[in-house]
Amino acid sequence: MDLSFFDQKNIQKTSSDNVFNTETMLPVSEIRDGIVILKDGGLRWILKVDGVNLDLKNSDELEVILEQYKRFLNWLDFPIQILARNTYLDLTDYLEYIRNNVSWIDNPALKEQSQSYLSFLEWIDNQQWLVYVKEFYVIVPYYAEKDDNKQVNKTWREKILNVLNSKDNVEQVVSRYRSFLKNQKQLETRLNLVQDGLISLRMQAEMLWTNDVVSLLFRMYNPLLDASQAKFAE
Repeated sequence: MDLSFFDQKNIQKTSSDNVFNTETMLPVSEIRDGIVILKDGGLRWILKVDGVNLDLKNSDELEVILEQYKRFLNWLDFPIQILARNTYLDLTDYLEYIRNNVSWIDNPALKEQSQSYLSFLEWIDNQQWLVYVKEFYVIVPYYAEKDDNKQVNKTWREKILNVLNSKDNVEQVVSRYRSFLKNQKQLETRLNLVQDGLISLRMQAEMLWTNDVVSLLFRMYNPLLDASQAKFAE
């Protein structure tokens, strides 16, 4: 029996399976200087924004905030994307701070109370997914010589098909890099406009740089693995 037939079949199967790996499914090509370069040539810059607790505002303050927010959105002449995430509250750094300071307490009663507080926090931290916090991000997009609204508002089906059909080669990578160099300033201008608008709303906005973007994407696409690694590191 000729075994080469089976070997060839296995090779073809492996090649087909590799088409649908994680790298292929992600729309991200690379990240440079905090800017996400997509496979379709689009650029994204991500801002982390502090939220505003509207429940603490009276009716007049609430009306003013909503009116300012509406004006901010209407003032922009390009689309933005807003991401809200519920994520587990990581108490690792705070617990380490408490442990280091409890050891310096001389008063026996105060030390016992602090130890009890530390044990309570450790119990909460061990109960994963018990305490959540909200994270807010504003994503500023840019497409060179294209209609931003058309590109950003593509259906999920179109976006998935674009990702699956994108087969990177040297020419495409070089072309995206040249586009990045050419359009970085335009994206930065948009970012400054969004930041100014958020400041007018009294909202703090912080740019994410490369390490922060990588961490955010990893937590989004690998939430369980990220949690297990955090526990292992602790």
